[in-house]
Amino acid sequence: MKLRAAILRPEPGNARTAERAAERGFDVMRLPLFAVRPLAWTPPDPDGFDALLLTSASAARHAGPGLAALERLPGIAVGEGTAAAARAAGLTIAVIGDGDVTTALAAARGRGLGRPLHLAGRDRMPDLAGVTAISVYASDPVPIAAGATRLLADGWTALLHSPRAARRLAEIVDRDAIPRASITLAALSPAVLAAAGEGWRHAVVATRPTDAALLDLLGPRRD
Repeated sequence: MKLRAAILRPEPGNARTAERAAERGFDVMRLPLFAVRPLAWTPPDPDGFDALLLTSASAARHAGPGLAALERLPGIAVGEGTAAAARAAGLTIAVIGDGDVTTALAAARGRGLGRPLHLAGRDRMPDLAGVTAISVYASDPVPIAAGATRLLADGWTALLHSPRAARRLAEIVDRDAIPRASITLAALSPAVLAAAGEGWRHAVVATRPTDAALLDLLGPRRD
């Protein structure tokens, strides 16, 4: 039987992960839990900052024309995927983290970048010490029909790319009275897995915060 990957992240990432999973010969279920949209925002004076912090590729994709006013600031990207999206948007990346914002900021401060502006989502983590945040995009919940996640109990592994997705999956599964003990999770980081809570059939964490490492958790390719 083919390995089964259930992809819950929003577009366009959902389609990219689905393509990578299909290339490995996995069966794919696409079930985005959120939809990302840009927000209206006004760029602050770039002279007040020495860097841009990006903790999600969505910030670079949805910041819009306001990004041009800040493009001279060097970027701090939390991971490789975010860095790639930032470069595609015209930014220069000075620091790339390993998926953890704390270590990315520590590396940036080691290079003298201590006053970053965080281009963030509306629903984000608490503001970080020494970091000014501005919301440039929103990630809105997509309505999920009752019982839509019941298929996950039939041998699928739910891929979790963010703490919000982990929490929402847990809420939907509990809402529909689907036993958590029937569902397997693969999470991008320990923080993502922790957000899902306890009681799952099996739960594993990627060795690196990348799609490739996440898909590796499902096991070897099977055609």
